[in-house]
Formats: sequence, structure tokens, C-alpha cells
Amino acid sequence: MLSKINQVIIFDGACGLCNKSVDLLIKMDKEKRFKYTSLQGEYVKTLDIKPDIDSIIFYIDGTVYYKSTAILKILKSLGGIWIISNICYLIPRLIRDYIYDVIAKYRYKTFGKRESCRIPKEGEEELFID
Repeated sequence: MLSKINQVIIFDGACGLCNKSVDLLIKMDKEKRFKYTSLQGEYVKTLDIKPDIDSIIFYIDGTVYYKSTAILKILKSLGGIWIISNICYLIPRLIRDYIYDVIAKYRYKTFGKRESCRIPKEGEEELFID
């Protein structure tokens, strides 16, 4: 089953902002093209990713994207109106990632930190890897 997964969003399962973002993506992704797992999950250990990364990760067709690029790739994959997010590539990655890092630094303080990772809601089980 895991070998057929080609679009995985890896998020901080304890982060309130990250969990809200996953909730929103699940609603927006009518075609159910994404699978989800937390940074704390077992699936992440099977991927060739940077150790101790504190970033959203988008794994697509064997390629790993981090931080702002991951977000832009996710939005592009949604298609439709979200294709307009490609304009953000005009902003240098260094600046995009700096903004990402500032938000990430204060995400627990602003959006809260959970005691445990997000548990799939009823009907979402097939969207989560572990």
C-alpha cells in the first residue's frame, strides 16, 4: 500500500496551526489526492529526509520539499484557483523560508500545542498513513 502513495503531507502532529491546516486541506482536497502523517509517525522514518526537521514536508513522487516550497507545491497540487500561488515563486526562497520560520517559531505560542498527535476523524482513516 505504501508504495502507491505519491503525495504525502507530513506535519507536526502536536501543532495547533498544523492540525488546522490539515483539516482545511482535507476539506479542499475533494479528489483525496493527499495522504497525511505526522513528523512523529513511523512512516517518516522510511523516507530520506533531513533529521530533526521542524517543517511541513511535502513528499511527492519521490521528491521531498520543505517549508515554503512544500506549501507552494501542495497548493499547486490542489489545482484550480490555487494555481495562482505560483506567483509566490517570484519571491526568493530565502525570503519565503524566513517568513515561514518566523511563523513556525511562534506557532505553539499562538495556536497552541497538543499533548498528542491528531487522530483521524470518522471517515478520514484512509487519508492517514500512521
